[in-house]
Amino acid sequence: MRPQLILAALVMALGASASPVESTEPEITVEAAFPQDNSFGRVVNGERNQIHLVVENLSDQNVTLLSVGGSFHYPESGALLKNTTSLSYGLPLLEKSKLQIPYTFYSEYESQPGDLRFNIWLEHSAGDHKYRVTAYDSIVAIVEPESYWFDFKLISTYLIVLAFLGASSYYIYLAYFLAAKTKKPKRTRSEVSAPVGTITATGAGGYQEEWIPEHHLKKPKAKKIAVAASSGDEVSGGDASTTEAKKRKNKK
Repeated sequence: MRPQLILAALVMALGASASPVESTEPEITVEAAFPQDNSFGRVVNGERNQIHLVVENLSDQNVTLLSVGGSFHYPESGALLKNTTSLSYGLPLLEKSKLQIPYTFYSEYESQPGDLRFNIWLEHSAGDHKYRVTAYDSIVAIVEPESYWFDFKLISTYLIVLAFLGASSYYIYLAYFLAAKTKKPKRTRSEVSAPVGTITATGAGGYQEEWIPEHHLKKPKAKKIAVAASSGDEVSGGDASTTEAKKRKNKK
């Protein structure tokens, strides 16, 4: 047998014995919907946004939900603008089962609000293979957050600033203005005021009685009268004794 024939026979034998390895992707469907309070699908710039994903496993094998990610694109050209946050889950999804998972993302753009193309994908694994399924692909409106007159955070900030300013003003008032008022004034030599009142004149000069102590103003007349009265009592007592002596002599 020729060598060429032998080689051809070996190749045919190996091809017949080898069985091809086929990897079939499990059938996974995903439906995305914004919450009921955001039925128009608006994405608020600078705030947290959320969308709900309903994942259904239609295959006959179990899969694992790995992560969910997204990206924003220009609607005209489809060029990538920015990727959103990728969230990891690691949740098992059994065959013929359904699971709802939330996806939260932030949008931070310096440009003006407008319409952008929003794409969300889901990555899952089956065995040693990973797959990606599109969960959402549509135009969304990027809007600015609404401003309210009654903003609790803003009012709280104003109150804190006003309280700080009030405390600072009160401290300055106590430290400077009130301290200046409580300082005692320096004593100055008071001028002698002119005497007011009735002046009692004795001779050529005069004096003001209210300036003289009371014990110096007492007149000695009452004392003299008392002395005179006491001396008068003594004289009357002496006369009485002499009359009694005379009466005794006459009796004898």
